[in-house]
Amino acid sequence: MKLKDPYKIIVSPIITEKATVLREAENKYSFYVHPEASKNDIRRSVEKIFNVEVVNIWTHILPGKPRIRGRYRGRTPAKKKAIVQIREGQTIPFFEGLI
Repeated sequence: MKLKDPYKIIVSPIITEKATVLREAENKYSFYVHPEASKNDIRRSVEKIFNVEVVNIWTHILPGKPRIRGRYRGRTPAKKKAIVQIREGQTIPFFEGLI
């Protein structure tokens, strides 16, 4: 499936301690992305939304966790995570000042 809208491909940023260390040390930013998005879709979306140049992308599908609610069993939905490395010297202003 070819996704068109860059704002639907990038679901949300990941702001955790580990993501902050990656951002400061290696210029890598973490996002939750649409489960059907390819690396090329993610690259185009990040470059268009934030006006930066993407160097490398790593993706990982996080499986849903099992949950029990009384006698009902189920799973939370799976998520797809992307770690995007941008060119040295560039930043994404959304993440600045979050420390």
